[in-house]
Amino acid sequence: MSQRHVVQVFEQYQKARMQFVQTVADLANRPQNIELLQNAGVMSLLRPLMLDVVPSIQHTAALALGRLADNSEDLAEAVVKEDILPQLAHSLASQNRFYKKAAAFVLRAVAKHSPELSQAVVACRGVDALVLCLEEFDPGVKEAAAWALGNIARHNAALSQSVVDAGAVPLLVLSLLEPEMALKRIAASTLSDISKHTPELAQTVVDTGAIAHLAQMILSPDTKLKRQVFAALTQISKHSVSLAEMVIEAEIFPAAMSCLRDPDEYVKKNVVTLMREVVKHTPELAQVIVNCGGLEAVIDYLGNCHGNVRLPGIMMLGYVAAHSESLAMAVIVSKGVPQLALCLSEESEDHIKAATVWSVGQIGHHTPEHAKAVATANLLPKILELYMNASSSEDLQTKSKKALKSVLQKCTYLPSLEPLLYEAPSNILKHVVCQFSKVLPHDSRARRLFVTSGGLKKVQEIEAEPGSPLQEYINAINGCFPEEIVRYYSPGYSEALLERLDDYQPA
Repeated sequence: MSQRHVVQVFEQYQKARMQFVQTVADLANRPQNIELLQNAGVMSLLRPLMLDVVPSIQHTAALALGRLADNSEDLAEAVVKEDILPQLAHSLASQNRFYKKAAAFVLRAVAKHSPELSQAVVACRGVDALVLCLEEFDPGVKEAAAWALGNIARHNAALSQSVVDAGAVPLLVLSLLEPEMALKRIAASTLSDISKHTPELAQTVVDTGAIAHLAQMILSPDTKLKRQVFAALTQISKHSVSLAEMVIEAEIFPAAMSCLRDPDEYVKKNVVTLMREVVKHTPELAQVIVNCGGLEAVIDYLGNCHGNVRLPGIMMLGYVAAHSESLAMAVIVSKGVPQLALCLSEESEDHIKAATVWSVGQIGHHTPEHAKAVATANLLPKILELYMNASSSEDLQTKSKKALKSVLQKCTYLPSLEPLLYEAPSNILKHVVCQFSKVLPHDSRARRLFVTSGGLKKVQEIEAEPGSPLQEYINAINGCFPEEIVRYYSPGYSEALLERLDDYQPA
Protein backbone atom coordinates (compact mmCIF):
# COMPACT_ATOMS: atom_id res chain seq x y z
CA MET A 1 0.00 0.00 0.00
CA SER A 2 1.48 3.34 -1.06
CA GLN A 3 1.85 6.31 1.27
CA ARG A 4 -0.59 8.25 -0.89
CA HIS A 5 -3.19 5.51 -0.49
CA VAL A 6 -2.72 5.55 3.31
CA VAL A 7 -3.18 9.34 3.34
CA GLN A 8 -6.38 8.97 1.30
CA VAL A 9 -7.74 6.39 3.75
CA PHE A 10 -7.07 8.73 6.67
CA GLU A 11 -8.61 11.68 4.81
CA GLN A 12 -11.72 9.63 4.06
CA TYR A 13 -11.94 8.59 7.71
CA GLN A 14 -11.60 12.21 8.78
CA LYS A 15 -14.26 13.31 6.31
CA ALA A 16 -16.58 10.53 7.52
CA ARG A 17 -16.14 11.60 11.15
CA MET A 18 -16.74 15.23 10.22
CA GLN A 19 -19.78 14.34 8.16
CA PHE A 20 -21.16 12.23 11.03
CA VAL A 21 -20.85 14.91 13.72
CA GLN A 22 -22.13 17.61 11.34
CA THR A 23 -25.18 15.50 10.44
CA VAL A 24 -25.92 14.73 14.11
CA ALA A 25 -25.56 18.43 14.96
CA ASP A 26 -28.02 19.33 12.19
CA LEU A 27 -30.49 16.60 13.16
CA ALA A 28 -30.29 17.60 16.85
CA ASN A 29 -31.51 21.09 15.93
CA ARG A 30 -34.99 19.66 15.36
CA PRO A 31 -36.82 18.36 18.48
CA GLN A 32 -38.68 15.68 16.50
CA ASN A 33 -35.34 13.92 15.83
CA ILE A 34 -34.16 13.75 19.45
CA GLU A 35 -35.82 10.48 20.44
CA LEU A 36 -34.60 8.75 17.25
CA LEU A 37 -31.02 9.86 17.92
CA GLN A 38 -31.30 8.78 21.54
CA ASN A 39 -32.55 5.32 20.54
CA ALA A 40 -29.68 5.01 18.07
CA GLY A 41 -27.18 5.40 20.96
CA VAL A 42 -25.78 8.64 19.62
CA MET A 43 -24.30 9.71 22.97
CA SER A 44 -21.77 6.89 23.16
CA LEU A 45 -20.81 7.54 19.52
CA LEU A 46 -20.19 11.24 20.12
CA ARG A 47 -18.14 10.79 23.28
CA PRO A 48 -14.88 9.61 21.65
CA LEU A 49 -15.22 12.34 19.02
CA MET A 50 -14.96 14.93 21.80
CA LEU A 51 -11.30 13.86 22.05
CA ASP A 52 -10.71 13.78 18.29
CA VAL A 53 -7.33 14.99 17.01
CA VAL A 54 -9.11 17.33 14.57
CA PRO A 55 -10.28 20.51 16.39
CA SER A 56 -13.23 21.12 14.04
CA ILE A 57 -14.54 17.59 14.75
CA GLN A 58 -14.18 18.16 18.52
CA HIS A 59 -16.01 21.45 18.25
CA THR A 60 -18.86 20.06 16.13
CA ALA A 61 -19.23 17.01 18.39
CA ALA A 62 -19.58 19.36 21.38
CA LEU A 63 -22.13 21.45 19.47
CA ALA A 64 -24.15 18.29 18.67
CA LEU A 65 -24.02 17.23 22.33
CA GLY A 66 -25.20 20.66 23.43
CA ARG A 67 -28.17 20.59 21.07
CA LEU A 68 -29.14 17.11 22.20
CA ALA A 69 -28.91 18.03 25.89
CA ASP A 70 -30.74 21.31 25.29
CA ASN A 71 -33.74 19.54 23.77
CA SER A 72 -34.01 16.58 26.15
CA GLU A 73 -33.55 16.19 29.89
CA ASP A 74 -32.96 12.47 29.36
CA LEU A 75 -30.03 13.20 27.06
CA ALA A 76 -28.74 15.85 29.47
CA GLU A 77 -28.70 13.10 32.11
CA ALA A 78 -26.95 10.81 29.61
CA VAL A 79 -24.18 13.43 29.22
CA VAL A 80 -23.65 13.19 32.99
CA LYS A 81 -23.80 9.37 33.04
CA GLU A 82 -21.35 9.06 30.13
CA ASP A 83 -18.90 11.08 32.25
CA ILE A 84 -18.53 13.72 29.54
CA LEU A 85 -18.76 16.75 31.88
CA PRO A 86 -15.27 16.44 33.49
CA GLN A 87 -13.76 16.17 30.03
CA LEU A 88 -15.60 19.31 28.90
CA ALA A 89 -14.68 21.27 32.03
CA HIS A 90 -11.04 20.30 31.70
CA SER A 91 -10.84 21.18 28.00
CA LEU A 92 -12.39 24.65 28.56
CA ALA A 93 -9.01 25.81 29.85
CA SER A 94 -6.95 24.75 26.84
CA GLN A 95 -9.00 24.60 23.63
CA ASN A 96 -9.69 27.25 21.00
CA ARG A 97 -12.54 29.78 21.24
CA PHE A 98 -14.89 27.81 18.99
CA TYR A 99 -14.61 24.74 21.16
CA LYS A 100 -14.95 26.82 24.35
CA LYS A 101 -18.23 28.28 23.12
CA ALA A 102 -19.53 24.81 22.20
CA ALA A 103 -18.38 23.29 25.53
CA ALA A 104 -20.00 26.13 27.52
CA PHE A 105 -23.16 25.52 25.50
CA VAL A 106 -23.17 21.85 26.60
CA LEU A 107 -22.75 22.85 30.27
CA ARG A 108 -25.53 25.42 29.89
CA ALA A 109 -27.85 22.89 28.19
CA VAL A 110 -27.28 20.29 30.92
CA ALA A 111 -27.66 22.78 33.78
CA LYS A 112 -30.92 24.32 32.61
CA HIS A 113 -33.07 21.26 33.28
CA SER A 114 -32.83 20.78 37.05
CA PRO A 115 -30.89 21.59 40.23
CA GLU A 116 -29.52 18.02 40.21
CA LEU A 117 -28.04 18.38 36.73
CA SER A 118 -26.66 21.80 37.65
CA GLN A 119 -25.05 20.24 40.69
CA ALA A 120 -23.36 17.71 38.38
CA VAL A 121 -21.82 20.64 36.48
CA VAL A 122 -20.61 22.15 39.79
CA ALA A 123 -19.23 18.79 40.94
CA CYS A 124 -16.98 18.42 37.87
CA ARG A 125 -15.50 21.91 38.51
CA GLY A 126 -17.50 23.23 35.59
CA VAL A 127 -18.26 26.51 37.37
CA ASP A 128 -14.57 27.27 37.91
CA ALA A 129 -13.86 26.56 34.24
CA LEU A 130 -16.73 28.79 33.14
CA VAL A 131 -15.53 31.65 35.37
CA LEU A 132 -12.10 31.40 33.71
CA CYS A 133 -13.88 31.80 30.38
CA LEU A 134 -15.30 35.14 31.61
CA GLU A 135 -11.69 36.42 31.49
CA GLU A 136 -11.28 35.44 27.84
CA PHE A 137 -10.73 38.13 25.22
CA ASP A 138 -13.40 36.77 22.88
CA PRO A 139 -16.86 38.21 23.75
CA GLY A 140 -18.62 35.12 22.34
CA VAL A 141 -16.80 32.89 24.84
CA LYS A 142 -17.70 35.26 27.70
CA GLU A 143 -21.33 35.28 26.61
CA ALA A 144 -21.51 31.46 26.44
CA ALA A 145 -19.91 31.17 29.90
CA ALA A 146 -22.19 33.82 31.46
CA TRP A 147 -25.26 32.09 30.04
CA ALA A 148 -24.18 28.72 31.48
CA LEU A 149 -23.51 30.30 34.88
CA GLY A 150 -26.98 31.89 34.80
CA ASN A 151 -28.58 28.52 34.12
CA ILE A 152 -26.78 27.08 37.14
CA ALA A 153 -27.54 30.02 39.47
CA ARG A 154 -31.24 30.29 38.68
CA HIS A 155 -32.26 27.04 40.42
CA ASN A 156 -31.55 27.74 44.09
CA ALA A 157 -29.45 29.65 46.61
CA ALA A 158 -26.84 26.90 47.09
CA LEU A 159 -26.07 26.72 43.35
CA SER A 160 -26.04 30.51 43.17
CA GLN A 161 -23.57 30.57 46.05
CA SER A 162 -21.27 28.18 44.17
CA VAL A 163 -21.24 30.63 41.24
CA VAL A 164 -20.44 33.50 43.64
CA ASP A 165 -17.73 31.50 45.42
CA ALA A 166 -16.02 30.82 42.09
CA GLY A 167 -15.55 34.58 41.65
CA ALA A 168 -18.10 35.12 38.87
CA VAL A 169 -19.81 38.30 40.11
CA PRO A 170 -17.01 40.89 39.58
CA LEU A 171 -16.37 39.48 36.09
CA LEU A 172 -20.09 39.59 35.25
CA VAL A 173 -20.22 43.22 36.35
CA LEU A 174 -17.21 43.96 34.14
CA SER A 175 -19.06 42.26 31.28
CA LEU A 176 -21.77 44.91 31.62
CA LEU A 177 -19.17 47.43 30.43
CA GLU A 178 -18.29 45.51 27.27
CA PRO A 179 -19.48 47.02 23.97
CA GLU A 180 -21.21 43.81 22.76
CA MET A 181 -24.93 44.04 23.42
CA ALA A 182 -25.49 40.27 23.64
CA LEU A 183 -22.84 40.02 26.39
CA LYS A 184 -24.37 42.92 28.34
CA ARG A 185 -27.79 41.24 28.19
CA ILE A 186 -26.65 37.86 29.43
CA ALA A 187 -24.45 39.38 32.16
CA ALA A 188 -27.44 41.38 33.47
CA SER A 189 -29.62 38.25 33.28
CA THR A 190 -27.11 36.14 35.21
CA LEU A 191 -26.70 38.83 37.90
CA SER A 192 -30.51 38.77 38.19
CA ASP A 193 -30.51 34.97 38.58
CA ILE A 194 -27.85 35.19 41.32
CA SER A 195 -29.62 38.02 43.19
CA LYS A 196 -33.09 36.54 43.32
CA HIS A 197 -32.63 33.89 46.00
CA THR A 198 -31.50 35.61 49.21
CA PRO A 199 -30.63 39.07 50.58
CA GLU A 200 -27.04 37.88 51.09
CA LEU A 201 -26.60 36.92 47.44
CA ALA A 202 -28.17 40.19 46.30
CA GLN A 203 -25.82 42.06 48.65
CA THR A 204 -22.85 40.31 47.06
CA VAL A 205 -23.95 41.60 43.65
CA VAL A 206 -24.51 45.10 45.05
CA ASP A 207 -21.09 45.14 46.75
CA THR A 208 -19.39 44.82 43.36
CA GLY A 209 -21.00 48.06 42.19
CA ALA A 210 -23.60 46.41 39.97
CA ILE A 211 -26.43 48.88 40.69
CA ALA A 212 -24.57 51.88 39.29
CA HIS A 213 -23.72 50.05 36.06
CA LEU A 214 -27.25 48.69 35.69
CA ALA A 215 -28.71 52.15 36.33
CA GLN A 216 -26.72 53.59 33.43
CA MET A 217 -28.41 51.18 31.03
CA ILE A 218 -32.10 51.77 31.85
CA LEU A 219 -32.53 54.08 28.87
CA SER A 220 -30.58 51.86 26.46
CA PRO A 221 -32.10 51.66 22.97
CA ASP A 222 -31.83 47.85 23.18
CA THR A 223 -35.15 46.36 24.28
CA LYS A 224 -33.80 43.00 25.48
CA LEU A 225 -31.10 44.68 27.55
CA LYS A 226 -33.69 46.93 29.26
CA ARG A 227 -35.78 43.87 30.12
CA GLN A 228 -32.81 42.22 31.85
CA VAL A 229 -31.65 45.41 33.58
CA PHE A 230 -35.05 46.07 35.18
CA ALA A 231 -35.37 42.38 36.10
CA ALA A 232 -31.99 42.49 37.87
CA LEU A 233 -32.86 45.70 39.75
CA THR A 234 -36.15 44.08 40.79
CA GLN A 235 -34.43 40.96 42.13
CA ILE A 236 -32.08 43.16 44.16
CA SER A 237 -34.82 45.48 45.49
CA LYS A 238 -37.25 42.81 46.64
CA HIS A 239 -35.22 41.49 49.56
CA SER A 240 -34.91 44.35 52.03
CA VAL A 241 -35.41 48.03 52.75
CA SER A 242 -31.67 48.76 52.54
CA LEU A 243 -31.30 47.10 49.12
CA ALA A 244 -34.38 48.91 47.78
CA GLU A 245 -32.97 52.19 49.12
CA MET A 246 -29.71 51.58 47.27
CA VAL A 247 -31.65 51.14 44.02
CA ILE A 248 -33.56 54.39 44.70
CA GLU A 249 -30.32 56.21 45.52
CA ALA A 250 -29.00 55.29 42.07
CA GLU A 251 -31.61 57.77 40.75
CA ILE A 252 -33.35 55.20 38.60
CA PHE A 253 -36.59 57.08 39.21
CA PRO A 254 -38.15 59.11 37.69
CA ALA A 255 -36.10 58.26 34.56
CA ALA A 256 -37.48 54.71 34.50
CA MET A 257 -41.04 56.08 34.19
CA SER A 258 -40.37 56.92 30.54
CA CYS A 259 -39.95 53.18 29.90
CA LEU A 260 -43.63 52.70 30.70
CA ARG A 261 -44.21 54.14 27.23
CA ASP A 262 -41.86 51.57 25.69
CA PRO A 263 -43.46 49.51 22.89
CA ASP A 264 -42.20 46.27 24.49
CA GLU A 265 -44.71 44.85 26.96
CA TYR A 266 -42.02 43.04 29.01
CA VAL A 267 -39.95 46.20 29.49
CA LYS A 268 -43.07 47.90 30.86
CA LYS A 269 -43.98 44.92 33.03
CA ASN A 270 -40.48 44.75 34.50
CA VAL A 271 -40.49 48.50 35.32
CA VAL A 272 -43.84 48.16 37.12
CA THR A 273 -42.58 45.03 38.92
CA LEU A 274 -39.54 47.00 40.11
CA MET A 275 -41.87 49.74 41.40
CA ARG A 276 -43.97 47.11 43.20
CA GLU A 277 -40.90 45.64 44.92
CA VAL A 278 -39.71 49.08 46.04
CA VAL A 279 -43.03 50.41 47.38
CA LYS A 280 -43.87 47.30 49.40
CA HIS A 281 -41.12 47.90 51.97
CA THR A 282 -41.92 51.18 53.75
CA PRO A 283 -44.22 54.23 53.52
CA GLU A 284 -41.14 56.37 52.80
CA LEU A 285 -40.10 54.29 49.77
CA ALA A 286 -43.71 54.24 48.56
CA GLN A 287 -43.83 58.03 48.90
CA VAL A 288 -40.70 58.39 46.75
CA ILE A 289 -42.41 56.53 43.91
CA VAL A 290 -45.66 58.46 44.42
CA ASN A 291 -43.74 61.76 44.30
CA CYS A 292 -42.22 60.70 40.97
CA GLY A 293 -45.70 60.34 39.46
CA GLY A 294 -45.62 56.58 39.89
CA LEU A 295 -49.32 56.14 40.71
CA GLU A 296 -50.58 57.95 37.62
CA ALA A 297 -48.06 56.11 35.44
CA VAL A 298 -49.08 52.68 36.77
CA ILE A 299 -52.83 53.42 36.53
CA ASP A 300 -52.29 54.55 32.95
CA TYR A 301 -50.31 51.34 32.32
CA LEU A 302 -53.18 49.22 33.69
CA GLY A 303 -55.54 50.91 31.27
CA ASN A 304 -53.38 49.94 28.30
CA CYS A 305 -52.69 46.26 28.95
CA HIS A 306 -54.51 43.02 29.77
CA GLY A 307 -53.80 39.66 31.37
CA ASN A 308 -50.84 38.70 33.55
CA VAL A 309 -48.83 41.81 32.70
CA ARG A 310 -51.40 43.74 34.75
CA LEU A 311 -50.59 41.82 37.93
CA PRO A 312 -47.56 43.81 39.18
CA GLY A 313 -49.40 47.10 38.60
CA ILE A 314 -52.49 45.91 40.47
CA MET A 315 -50.35 44.77 43.40
CA MET A 316 -48.26 47.95 43.35
CA LEU A 317 -51.42 50.02 44.02
CA GLY A 318 -52.34 47.69 46.89
CA TYR A 319 -48.90 47.91 48.49
CA VAL A 320 -48.90 51.72 48.32
CA ALA A 321 -52.40 51.93 49.79
CA ALA A 322 -51.63 49.46 52.59
CA HIS A 323 -49.03 51.73 54.21
CA SER A 324 -51.19 54.66 55.38
CA GLU A 325 -54.43 56.63 55.02
CA SER A 326 -52.68 59.37 53.06
CA LEU A 327 -51.05 56.98 50.58
CA ALA A 328 -54.35 55.14 50.11
CA MET A 329 -56.01 58.50 49.47
CA ALA A 330 -53.31 59.25 46.89
CA VAL A 331 -54.35 56.07 45.04
CA ILE A 332 -58.00 57.21 45.20
CA VAL A 333 -57.22 60.75 43.98
CA SER A 334 -55.19 59.28 41.10
CA LYS A 335 -58.36 57.40 39.97
CA GLY A 336 -56.95 54.04 41.01
CA VAL A 337 -60.26 52.60 42.24
CA PRO A 338 -62.19 52.85 38.91
CA GLN A 339 -59.18 51.30 37.16
CA LEU A 340 -59.12 48.38 39.60
CA ALA A 341 -62.88 47.97 39.09
CA LEU A 342 -62.21 47.78 35.35
CA CYS A 343 -59.51 45.15 35.89
CA LEU A 344 -61.91 43.11 38.01
CA SER A 345 -64.60 43.13 35.32
CA GLU A 346 -62.24 42.52 32.39
CA GLU A 347 -59.97 39.78 33.72
CA SER A 348 -61.03 36.13 33.74
CA GLU A 349 -58.12 34.54 35.66
CA ASP A 350 -58.83 33.99 39.35
CA HIS A 351 -55.31 34.90 40.51
CA ILE A 352 -55.57 38.32 38.84
CA LYS A 353 -59.03 38.87 40.36
CA ALA A 354 -57.67 37.83 43.78
CA ALA A 355 -54.84 40.38 43.54
CA THR A 356 -57.32 43.07 42.48
CA VAL A 357 -59.68 42.30 45.36
CA TRP A 358 -56.73 42.38 47.77
CA SER A 359 -55.67 45.81 46.49
CA VAL A 360 -59.22 47.14 46.78
CA GLY A 361 -59.27 45.95 50.40
CA GLN A 362 -55.99 47.76 51.10
CA ILE A 363 -57.46 50.99 49.75
CA GLY A 364 -60.86 50.81 51.45
CA HIS A 365 -60.08 49.61 54.97
CA HIS A 366 -58.65 52.85 56.39
CA THR A 367 -61.57 55.28 56.99
CA PRO A 368 -65.23 55.79 55.96
CA GLU A 369 -64.00 58.13 53.20
CA HIS A 370 -61.74 55.41 51.77
CA ALA A 371 -64.51 52.85 52.03
CA LYS A 372 -66.93 55.20 50.24
CA ALA A 373 -64.51 55.43 47.28
CA VAL A 374 -64.66 51.64 46.98
CA ALA A 375 -68.42 51.49 47.54
CA THR A 376 -69.32 54.16 44.98
CA ALA A 377 -67.31 52.29 42.34
CA ASN A 378 -69.90 49.50 42.83
CA LEU A 379 -67.17 47.12 43.94
CA LEU A 380 -68.87 45.65 47.02
CA PRO A 381 -71.53 43.64 45.10
CA LYS A 382 -68.86 42.45 42.64
CA ILE A 383 -66.57 41.26 45.44
CA LEU A 384 -69.53 39.62 47.22
CA GLU A 385 -70.39 37.79 44.01
CA LEU A 386 -66.80 36.48 43.72
CA TYR A 387 -66.91 35.34 47.35
CA MET A 388 -70.19 33.49 46.87
CA ASN A 389 -69.34 31.98 43.47
CA ALA A 390 -68.62 28.26 43.94
CA SER A 391 -66.33 28.25 40.91
CA SER A 392 -64.03 30.91 42.41
CA SER A 393 -60.68 29.57 43.63
CA GLU A 394 -60.16 29.16 47.37
CA ASP A 395 -57.65 32.02 47.36
CA LEU A 396 -60.08 34.33 45.56
CA GLN A 397 -62.87 33.47 48.00
CA THR A 398 -60.61 34.06 51.00
CA LYS A 399 -59.33 37.40 49.72
CA SER A 400 -62.86 38.49 48.74
CA LYS A 401 -64.19 37.69 52.22
CA LYS A 402 -61.33 39.54 53.91
CA ALA A 403 -61.64 42.60 51.64
CA LEU A 404 -65.42 42.73 52.12
CA LYS A 405 -65.18 42.59 55.89
CA SER A 406 -62.40 45.19 56.14
CA VAL A 407 -64.18 47.68 53.84
CA LEU A 408 -67.65 47.08 55.31
CA GLN A 409 -66.38 47.76 58.81
CA LYS A 410 -65.48 51.30 57.71
CA CYS A 411 -68.26 51.96 55.20
CA THR A 412 -70.98 54.39 56.27
CA TYR A 413 -72.30 55.13 52.78
CA LEU A 414 -75.69 53.46 53.13
CA PRO A 415 -76.91 53.58 49.48
CA SER A 416 -74.07 51.19 48.57
CA LEU A 417 -74.66 48.97 51.59
CA GLU A 418 -78.39 48.45 51.09
CA PRO A 419 -78.18 46.06 48.08
CA LEU A 420 -76.02 43.77 50.22
CA LEU A 421 -78.93 43.30 52.67
CA TYR A 422 -80.65 41.22 50.00
CA GLU A 423 -77.65 39.19 48.78
CA ALA A 424 -75.10 38.70 51.55
CA PRO A 425 -74.81 35.45 53.54
CA SER A 426 -75.13 35.74 57.31
CA ASN A 427 -71.38 35.96 58.03
CA ILE A 428 -71.16 39.05 55.79
CA LEU A 429 -74.66 40.31 56.52
CA LYS A 430 -73.84 40.98 60.18
CA HIS A 431 -71.18 43.52 59.11
CA VAL A 432 -73.65 45.23 56.77
CA VAL A 433 -76.38 45.42 59.43
CA CYS A 434 -73.82 46.62 61.97
CA GLN A 435 -73.00 49.64 59.80
CA PHE A 436 -76.70 50.55 59.52
CA SER A 437 -77.00 50.28 63.31
CA LYS A 438 -74.13 52.79 63.65
CA VAL A 439 -75.36 55.36 61.11
CA LEU A 440 -79.18 55.37 61.41
CA PRO A 441 -79.40 56.65 65.02
CA HIS A 442 -77.67 59.88 63.96
CA ASP A 443 -79.20 60.56 60.51
CA SER A 444 -82.95 61.26 60.18
CA ARG A 445 -82.82 61.53 56.38
CA ALA A 446 -81.12 58.14 56.16
CA ARG A 447 -83.82 56.67 58.44
CA ARG A 448 -86.58 57.94 56.12
CA LEU A 449 -84.80 56.57 53.04
CA PHE A 450 -84.25 53.27 54.82
CA VAL A 451 -88.00 52.92 55.27
CA THR A 452 -89.07 54.04 51.79
CA SER A 453 -86.44 51.93 50.00
CA GLY A 454 -87.60 48.75 51.71
CA GLY A 455 -84.49 48.41 53.87
CA LEU A 456 -86.38 48.34 57.17
CA LYS A 457 -88.76 45.70 55.81
CA LYS A 458 -85.78 43.56 54.73
CA VAL A 459 -84.17 43.84 58.16
CA GLN A 460 -87.37 42.51 59.79
CA GLU A 461 -87.17 39.46 57.51
CA ILE A 462 -83.65 38.53 58.63
CA GLU A 463 -83.64 35.44 60.81
CA ALA A 464 -81.07 35.96 63.55
CA GLU A 465 -80.17 33.81 66.54
CA PRO A 466 -81.52 35.38 69.74
CA GLY A 467 -78.68 37.07 71.62
CA SER A 468 -76.35 36.98 68.60
CA PRO A 469 -74.49 40.14 67.49
CA LEU A 470 -76.68 40.20 64.37
CA GLN A 471 -79.85 40.26 66.52
CA GLU A 472 -78.37 43.06 68.63
CA TYR A 473 -77.68 45.13 65.51
CA ILE A 474 -81.27 44.54 64.29
CA ASN A 475 -82.60 45.62 67.69
CA ALA A 476 -80.47 48.78 67.51
CA ILE A 477 -81.91 49.57 64.05
CA ASN A 478 -85.47 48.92 65.22
CA GLY A 479 -84.85 51.26 68.15
CA CYS A 480 -84.38 54.10 65.65
CA PHE A 481 -88.03 53.88 64.50
CA PRO A 482 -91.48 54.20 66.12
CA GLU A 483 -92.75 50.82 67.28
CA GLU A 484 -95.79 50.88 64.97
CA ILE A 485 -93.56 51.39 61.88
CA VAL A 486 -91.38 48.45 62.88
CA ARG A 487 -94.49 46.35 63.49
CA TYR A 488 -95.97 47.46 60.14
CA TYR A 489 -92.92 46.13 58.23
CA SER A 490 -92.60 42.94 60.26
CA PRO A 491 -93.49 39.65 58.53
CA GLY A 492 -97.07 38.57 59.23
CA TYR A 493 -98.31 42.06 60.17
CA SER A 494 -100.75 42.29 57.23
CA GLU A 495 -102.20 38.86 58.14
CA ALA A 496 -102.67 40.03 61.73
CA LEU A 497 -104.53 43.12 60.46
CA LEU A 498 -106.75 40.95 58.30
CA GLU A 499 -107.57 38.75 61.31
CA ARG A 500 -108.58 41.83 63.24
CA LEU A 501 -110.76 42.82 60.29
CA ASP A 502 -112.50 39.44 60.48
CA ASP A 503 -113.20 39.94 64.17
CA TYR A 504 -114.22 43.55 63.81
CA GLN A 505 -117.91 44.30 64.25
CA PRO A 506 -119.12 47.68 62.92
CA ALA A 507 -121.14 49.76 65.38
